[in-house]
Amino acid sequence: MDAITLAVTVVLVTVSGALAPGPLFFADISHGARSGARSGLAFAGAHTVIEFALVMLLAGGLLSVASEPAVRSVIGTVGGVVLMAFGGAQIYETFFRKSTEVQAAPTPTKNLILIGFALTGLNPYFIVWWLTAGANLILLSLEFASLLGVVFMYVCHVWMDYAWLVGVAHFAKVGSNVAGFQWYKILRVLFGAVLIYFGLSFIVGSF
Repeated sequence: MDAITLAVTVVLVTVSGALAPGPLFFADISHGARSGARSGLAFAGAHTVIEFALVMLLAGGLLSVASEPAVRSVIGTVGGVVLMAFGGAQIYETFFRKSTEVQAAPTPTKNLILIGFALTGLNPYFIVWWLTAGANLILLSLEFASLLGVVFMYVCHVWMDYAWLVGVAHFAKVGSNVAGFQWYKILRVLFGAVLIYFGLSFIVGSF
Protein backbone atom coordinates (compact mmCIF):
# COMPACT_ATOMS: atom_id res chain seq x y z
CA MET A 1 0.00 0.00 0.00
CA ASP A 2 1.43 3.39 -1.02
CA ALA A 3 1.22 6.62 1.00
CA ILE A 4 -1.70 8.10 -0.95
CA THR A 5 -3.82 4.95 -0.67
CA LEU A 6 -3.09 4.69 3.05
CA ALA A 7 -3.95 8.36 3.61
CA VAL A 8 -7.25 8.09 1.71
CA THR A 9 -8.17 4.91 3.59
CA VAL A 10 -7.43 6.51 6.96
CA VAL A 11 -9.46 9.63 6.14
CA LEU A 12 -12.50 7.72 4.88
CA VAL A 13 -12.50 5.20 7.73
CA THR A 14 -11.94 7.69 10.55
CA VAL A 15 -13.97 10.71 9.44
CA SER A 16 -17.22 9.21 10.72
CA GLY A 17 -15.68 8.93 14.17
CA ALA A 18 -15.01 12.65 14.15
CA LEU A 19 -18.57 13.35 12.98
CA ALA A 20 -20.24 11.04 15.51
CA PRO A 21 -22.25 12.92 18.20
CA GLY A 22 -20.49 11.50 21.25
CA PRO A 23 -19.80 13.01 24.70
CA LEU A 24 -16.95 15.22 23.47
CA PHE A 25 -19.17 16.56 20.68
CA PHE A 26 -21.88 17.58 23.15
CA ALA A 27 -19.36 19.19 25.51
CA ASP A 28 -17.90 21.03 22.52
CA ILE A 29 -21.30 22.52 21.70
CA SER A 30 -21.95 23.45 25.33
CA HIS A 31 -18.65 25.22 25.91
CA GLY A 32 -18.38 26.50 22.35
CA ALA A 33 -21.56 28.50 22.86
CA ARG A 34 -19.65 30.54 25.45
CA SER A 35 -15.99 30.30 24.42
CA GLY A 36 -16.11 29.74 20.66
CA ALA A 37 -13.28 28.06 18.76
CA ARG A 38 -10.94 28.25 21.77
CA SER A 39 -12.88 25.50 23.57
CA GLY A 40 -12.79 23.28 20.48
CA LEU A 41 -9.03 23.70 20.24
CA ALA A 42 -8.61 22.79 23.93
CA PHE A 43 -10.78 19.69 23.56
CA ALA A 44 -8.94 18.59 20.42
CA GLY A 45 -5.56 19.04 22.12
CA ALA A 46 -6.60 16.98 25.15
CA HIS A 47 -8.09 14.32 22.88
CA THR A 48 -4.81 14.13 20.92
CA VAL A 49 -2.70 13.49 24.04
CA ILE A 50 -4.81 10.49 25.10
CA GLU A 51 -5.33 9.15 21.60
CA PHE A 52 -1.73 9.36 20.39
CA ALA A 53 -0.50 7.58 23.54
CA LEU A 54 -3.02 4.78 22.97
CA VAL A 55 -2.13 4.47 19.29
CA MET A 56 1.60 4.21 19.96
CA LEU A 57 1.05 1.68 22.76
CA LEU A 58 -1.03 -0.45 20.42
CA ALA A 59 1.55 -0.05 17.65
CA GLY A 60 4.35 -1.14 19.98
CA GLY A 61 2.40 -4.21 21.00
CA LEU A 62 1.46 -5.12 17.43
CA LEU A 63 4.89 -4.47 15.91
CA SER A 64 6.31 -7.87 16.89
CA VAL A 65 3.30 -9.84 15.64
CA ALA A 66 2.23 -7.76 12.65
CA SER A 67 3.58 -10.32 10.18
CA GLU A 68 1.69 -13.26 11.70
CA PRO A 69 -1.13 -14.34 9.33
CA ALA A 70 -3.36 -15.47 12.21
CA VAL A 71 -3.06 -12.09 13.94
CA ARG A 72 -3.78 -10.29 10.68
CA SER A 73 -6.87 -12.43 10.07
CA VAL A 74 -8.30 -11.96 13.54
CA ILE A 75 -7.77 -8.20 13.67
CA GLY A 76 -9.00 -7.74 10.10
CA THR A 77 -12.14 -9.77 10.74
CA VAL A 78 -13.01 -8.22 14.11
CA GLY A 79 -12.19 -4.73 12.88
CA GLY A 80 -14.31 -5.27 9.78
CA VAL A 81 -17.30 -6.48 11.78
CA VAL A 82 -17.02 -3.51 14.16
CA LEU A 83 -16.80 -1.05 11.25
CA MET A 84 -19.92 -2.56 9.69
CA ALA A 85 -21.75 -2.37 13.04
CA PHE A 86 -20.74 1.26 13.58
CA GLY A 87 -21.73 2.12 10.01
CA GLY A 88 -25.13 0.47 10.34
CA ALA A 89 -25.76 2.11 13.72
CA GLN A 90 -24.77 5.50 12.32
CA ILE A 91 -27.25 5.22 9.45
CA TYR A 92 -29.99 3.99 11.80
CA GLU A 93 -29.46 6.81 14.32
CA THR A 94 -29.47 9.44 11.59
CA PHE A 95 -33.00 8.45 10.53
CA PHE A 96 -34.55 7.37 13.82
CA ARG A 97 -32.84 9.34 16.60
CA LYS A 98 -34.90 12.25 17.89
CA SER A 99 -33.46 15.72 17.29
CA THR A 100 -33.76 16.59 20.98
CA GLU A 101 -31.30 13.82 21.79
CA VAL A 102 -28.76 15.24 19.35
CA GLN A 103 -28.99 18.79 20.61
CA ALA A 104 -28.73 17.98 24.33
CA ALA A 105 -25.61 19.25 26.11
CA PRO A 106 -23.93 18.39 29.42
CA THR A 107 -23.57 20.81 32.33
CA PRO A 108 -20.65 23.15 31.55
CA THR A 109 -17.51 23.13 33.71
CA LYS A 110 -14.43 25.35 33.59
CA ASN A 111 -11.46 23.09 33.00
CA LEU A 112 -11.65 22.31 29.29
CA ILE A 113 -8.45 20.27 29.20
CA LEU A 114 -9.55 17.93 32.00
CA ILE A 115 -12.97 17.55 30.40
CA GLY A 116 -11.27 16.63 27.13
CA PHE A 117 -9.10 14.04 28.91
CA ALA A 118 -12.06 12.52 30.72
CA LEU A 119 -14.47 12.43 27.77
CA THR A 120 -11.81 10.85 25.57
CA GLY A 121 -10.31 8.30 27.94
CA LEU A 122 -13.66 7.21 29.41
CA ASN A 123 -15.52 6.97 26.09
CA PRO A 124 -16.23 3.26 25.34
CA TYR A 125 -16.75 3.97 21.61
CA PHE A 126 -13.29 5.53 21.42
CA ILE A 127 -11.55 2.61 23.19
CA VAL A 128 -13.41 -0.11 21.27
CA TRP A 129 -12.79 1.59 17.94
CA TRP A 130 -9.02 1.73 18.37
CA LEU A 131 -8.85 -1.83 19.73
CA THR A 132 -10.68 -3.19 16.68
CA ALA A 133 -11.10 -1.15 13.50
CA GLY A 134 -8.29 1.23 14.46
CA ALA A 135 -5.97 -1.71 15.14
CA ASN A 136 -6.37 -2.74 11.51
CA LEU A 137 -5.28 0.74 10.38
CA ILE A 138 -2.28 0.46 12.69
CA LEU A 139 -1.35 -2.86 11.09
CA LEU A 140 -1.62 -1.33 7.62
CA SER A 141 0.59 1.57 8.67
CA LEU A 142 3.15 -0.78 10.26
CA GLU A 143 3.32 -2.71 7.00
CA PHE A 144 3.77 0.59 5.15
CA ALA A 145 6.67 2.07 7.16
CA SER A 146 6.85 0.54 10.67
CA LEU A 147 6.42 3.10 13.48
CA LEU A 148 6.98 6.02 11.11
CA GLY A 149 4.02 4.70 9.17
CA VAL A 150 1.92 4.81 12.34
CA VAL A 151 2.88 8.45 12.90
CA PHE A 152 1.95 9.21 9.27
CA MET A 153 -1.38 7.41 9.73
CA TYR A 154 -2.12 9.35 12.90
CA VAL A 155 -1.39 12.71 11.25
CA CYS A 156 -3.83 11.76 8.48
CA HIS A 157 -6.40 11.04 11.17
CA VAL A 158 -6.00 13.71 13.81
CA TRP A 159 -6.40 16.85 11.68
CA MET A 160 -10.07 15.95 11.27
CA ASP A 161 -10.60 16.09 15.04
CA TYR A 162 -9.19 19.63 15.15
CA ALA A 163 -11.15 20.81 12.11
CA TRP A 164 -14.41 19.33 13.38
CA LEU A 165 -14.22 20.28 17.08
CA VAL A 166 -12.99 23.82 16.39
CA GLY A 167 -15.62 24.28 13.65
CA VAL A 168 -18.47 22.99 15.82
CA ALA A 169 -17.43 25.22 18.73
CA HIS A 170 -17.28 28.24 16.44
CA PHE A 171 -20.75 27.60 14.99
CA ALA A 172 -22.13 27.05 18.49
CA LYS A 173 -20.78 30.48 19.41
CA VAL A 174 -22.47 32.18 16.45
CA GLY A 175 -25.74 30.35 17.07
CA SER A 176 -25.77 27.71 14.33
CA ASN A 177 -27.10 24.24 15.15
CA VAL A 178 -24.54 22.04 13.39
CA ALA A 179 -26.24 18.78 14.42
CA GLY A 180 -29.49 19.95 12.87
CA PHE A 181 -28.06 20.77 9.44
CA GLN A 182 -29.32 18.59 6.60
CA TRP A 183 -25.80 18.25 5.20
CA TYR A 184 -24.63 16.83 8.53
CA LYS A 185 -27.24 14.06 8.32
CA ILE A 186 -26.34 13.36 4.70
CA LEU A 187 -22.65 13.10 5.61
CA ARG A 188 -23.41 10.67 8.45
CA VAL A 189 -25.41 8.39 6.14
CA LEU A 190 -22.74 8.63 3.43
CA PHE A 191 -19.86 7.80 5.76
CA GLY A 192 -21.94 5.12 7.47
CA ALA A 193 -22.10 3.41 4.06
CA VAL A 194 -18.35 3.97 3.64
CA LEU A 195 -17.72 2.26 6.98
CA ILE A 196 -19.76 -0.77 5.89
CA TYR A 197 -17.78 -0.92 2.64
CA PHE A 198 -14.42 -0.79 4.41
CA GLY A 199 -15.67 -3.31 6.98
CA LEU A 200 -16.32 -5.78 4.18
CA SER A 201 -12.96 -4.91 2.59
CA PHE A 202 -11.09 -5.50 5.85
CA ILE A 203 -12.76 -8.88 6.31
CA VAL A 204 -11.98 -9.99 2.75
CA GLY A 205 -8.45 -8.59 2.92
CA SER A 206 -7.67 -10.37 6.20
CA PHE A 207 -7.85 -13.71 4.39
